[in-house]
Amino acid sequence: MRTVIYAGSFDPITYGHLDVAARAGKLFDRVIVAVARNDSKTPLFTVKERVALITRAIRGLPNVEADAFPGLLVDYVIKRRAQAVLRGLRAVSDFEFEFQLALMNRKLNDQVETIFMMPKDTYTFLSSRMVKEIALLGGDVRPFVPPHVRQALQRKLARSQI
Repeated sequence: MRTVIYAGSFDPITYGHLDVAARAGKLFDRVIVAVARNDSKTPLFTVKERVALITRAIRGLPNVEADAFPGLLVDYVIKRRAQAVLRGLRAVSDFEFEFQLALMNRKLNDQVETIFMMPKDTYTFLSSRMVKEIALLGGDVRPFVPPHVRQALQRKLARSQI
């Protein structure tokens, strides 16, 4: 079975992420959308909440699943018996950072390949950070995230404003 790990913070998952996951599902037997636990970031949603949001968002994708992992991505890739890491590239500005990550992962374990995939052009501008900022400022995020994610954002931000 050909498995790819689509790792990221997914705080929250967007239509751009889902586009990449769906298209990867056509190329691989199994796609694991894996939430990375990154202590250097301050996420809005907990890891458990992000996995739940992803699980609901990917319901219609039969060979895509959600998970989370601590530690090094290359270790998780081996643990899950995956063949590659999938990284989304929205713009040229993403490439340098993603390229450095891919090279470091290769240095850590030269058996782990990295595949880059761009979302549809309608999502190239989209980021979780922008979605959170738009929601925080009262803007409409319906074009960017599934309805259940929008509702979760509204609930979470309403609590943080108290």
